Amino acid sequence: MRRIETSSAPDGLGWNRDTATLVLLSFAMLIVSLDQYIVVVALPDIARDLGYSAQTLQSVIIAYAVVSAGFLLFGGRAGDLLGRRRILATGLGLYAGAALAGGLATGPEMLLAARAVQGLGGALVFPTTLALINTTFAEGRLRNRALGVWGGAGAAGLVIGVLLGGILTRVFGWEAVFLVNVVLAGPALLLAFVLIPPDGGRDRGRKFDLPGALSVTLGVTLIVFALVQGPGWGWLSPGILVSAVAGVLLIAVFAVVERRSDDPLMPPRLLANRNLITGVAIAFMFMATFGSVLYFLSLYFQEILGYDALQTGAGFLIPTAVVVAGSTTAGHLVTRFGLRGTLIAALAVGALGAVGLGLAISPHGAYAELIPGLVALSIGDGIVFTAMFIAAATGIPDRDQGIASGIASTGSGVGAAVGLAVLVLVATAGLDGLSGEQLRIATADGISTTLFVVAGGIALTLLVALTRCPTPTDPVPTPVPYQTRRC
Repeated sequence: MRRIETSSAPDGLGWNRDTATLVLLSFAMLIVSLDQYIVVVALPDIARDLGYSAQTLQSVIIAYAVVSAGFLLFGGRAGDLLGRRRILATGLGLYAGAALAGGLATGPEMLLAARAVQGLGGALVFPTTLALINTTFAEGRLRNRALGVWGGAGAAGLVIGVLLGGILTRVFGWEAVFLVNVVLAGPALLLAFVLIPPDGGRDRGRKFDLPGALSVTLGVTLIVFALVQGPGWGWLSPGILVSAVAGVLLIAVFAVVERRSDDPLMPPRLLANRNLITGVAIAFMFMATFGSVLYFLSLYFQEILGYDALQTGAGFLIPTAVVVAGSTTAGHLVTRFGLRGTLIAALAVGALGAVGLGLAISPHGAYAELIPGLVALSIGDGIVFTAMFIAAATGIPDRDQGIASGIASTGSGVGAAVGLAVLVLVATAGLDGLSGEQLRIATADGISTTLFVVAGGIALTLLVALTRCPTPTDPVPTPVPYQTRRC
């Protein structure tokens, strides 16, 4: 795909076919991102209509998260070898079909199967959209701006999902949170064939590394499954132990396979790229901290403040606007102030926001008290989401952009599972045996403590950015794209 080197606007991307493609890819990313949380506020209605118990209801979220995280590397590699337009179209098709099946589900089994297929579709779409942007726009100012638009869509989707889920559930019922994806993914699928150039022939000199793909996909899937189910099943339960041990063994098998492969799934040269490793580490920590807050805020709105689905969605209007603004300006900030400075400032603001939220959350709190913390946390959220993927793409050749994107997105997916598993334990500690007002007070206190733990995690991420992300020795060029600048 042709790279853009110039722009028709002094500080913008200009409007042309590639910019239209960017809009499509950002829209596809929005679809995948919003679906991670769009079902959260609909869970009570889903439980009532389909017969889920309190113990099995979270499987609606878990089915998507486990499959999505497990197949991200597979999706990235498939895009590199089989063609990124083909894989994007396949992912969007799976997404739309599974969404239709979910909206028509008449029982828990059908809904869980639909959510799992949606997760597979998301695992194909996420790294492919990122790789297409990184191979369309030259590294530097224009790519940063493009990733700002893409990142704004992705970060906003996490928040918009809760907002949209509340509105759709209240007005149309829980089925609408699935059927809306048919309306969104269908046109995106058609436009992919219009805007994205056809894939070339497959490079016969490159292999898919099927043993490596199978071992790492199954290994990551089992580890994520153990992490998300551990709090509910018990960390020492046979199912969790078997899943965790088998997952670790499969990752070890993957390492052996990679050392012996002529064309490994994860080339060693990528693991030597300091920017990619930094991006993956920050992506992991980001989703373990920022990415988990939405779940606990939704819980606080509904169980402590007594909001219904629509009110809960409306509660995310302010963070949605701030996240979008932060993400879309992040590319400009990185170009002007450098990746390291931008990340450190954004993480510091985000940590302060988490502390502010932790102090504001109480059994008798009000929404207005949350606003300062929400705004600060959302600023950090939006900027870091974009900046971490800018880091991960820096210095990666076009032929490896898909697998590099898969590595970075896998880090974020596993981070989401680890973060939620740990933070749920923090939030629910001491709740056993409580009921009524005592349970409500203890739940609010647990969520408050969780926000302080999130602030600590963000502070650790700041240390990673401070120590692992070097300041470039050469000055940052102004309007001219650069190719060799490090993190």
